[in-house]
Amino acid sequence: MAPLYQIQYDVRLRTDATAAAHGNWPCRKGCDDCCRHLAAAPRVTQEEWRLIAHAIGGLAPDTAGAVRQRIRDSAGVTRPVVCPLLDRHSGTCLVYEARPVACRAYGFYAERRDVLGCRRIELVARESADIVWGNHAALEHRLQQLGASAELSVWLKSDESRG
Repeated sequence: MAPLYQIQYDVRLRTDATAAAHGNWPCRKGCDDCCRHLAAAPRVTQEEWRLIAHAIGGLAPDTAGAVRQRIRDSAGVTRPVVCPLLDRHSGTCLVYEARPVACRAYGFYAERRDVLGCRRIELVARESADIVWGNHAALEHRLQQLGASAELSVWLKSDESRG
């Protein structure tokens, strides 16, 4: 299995197990709080970008054009950032199957003493001492093995400059 797909698979195992063990887990279809309140524009590896770019290419032309423009507009924007891949009306990810690992892992991984998630995740964490968190530092290390990461706008600009 290719390294990115192995990472995605491992993250899915962790997130599925956590959500199944905790029926009150807020990260489910219909929740888009994190997508509407990012600290910065999404950063992805080139391999992740290739999947995202392919997924954008499969969207209706008007939608794909709008997403590409939102990606351009997200360059260097400060918080809170609305993810340019979010369908702002339905609250769903336009490239869900190709979404970045950071999106897949958000709310299910932790740093040494900090839960990486929204207020609802933090509340569940306080109420449920038995949560087995994913190791965020190890996940970041695995992603770094794939190569450098950059904002979506950097990868898009690179693609556009190649023509």
